[in-house]
Amino acid sequence: MRAPIGDFDHATPAPDCLDELTAPVAAAVRDWSGGVPADRILYVDTDPLRADTAVFVEHYGRDLLERSANCVVVAGRRGGGSTLAACVVLSTTRVDVNGVVRRHLGARKASFAPMDTATGETGMEYGGITPIGLPGDWPLLVDTAVVDLPYVLVGSGRRRGKLLVPGKAFAQLPGAVVLEGLGIA
Repeated sequence: MRAPIGDFDHATPAPDCLDELTAPVAAAVRDWSGGVPADRILYVDTDPLRADTAVFVEHYGRDLLERSANCVVVAGRRGGGSTLAACVVLSTTRVDVNGVVRRHLGARKASFAPMDTATGETGMEYGGITPIGLPGDWPLLVDTAVVDLPYVLVGSGRRRGKLLVPGKAFAQLPGAVVLEGLGIA
């Protein structure tokens, strides 16, 4: 199948290639119940050495820069407690951690979670964390610009491979809250 965005040789419906995904991502695809059918989520095999955004778009298509999203794990702290959450913003922006995220989580302080926390809690590889398959009790904050795109390129849970996901599917994920201004220039 031809990918709807980017210069990929082949795209496969995610339910047909669960072995290429990490366990939490494969389970989320297998148990998918969103309004967007699971077979509209596509997997593309990519070179893990080209996983970083700038190198990736140079190789797989410059149009992907405006159609790619990053999923980052943040920690909000208040008193002695900490809340982990994930944020999804376009790759051309950065997460407003100290504004939108901190306020939404009701935290006194918010910051990016340490790499070992992000990978340990998600069961995904650093550089490939995706909002599909995150722990179900986490808040998932999604920028409106992501939801508005027909297709968005995100991680697959591994550095090798990416998912092409209809933008509106992000709003249907467990714990998802769509927020204006989450991603800032």
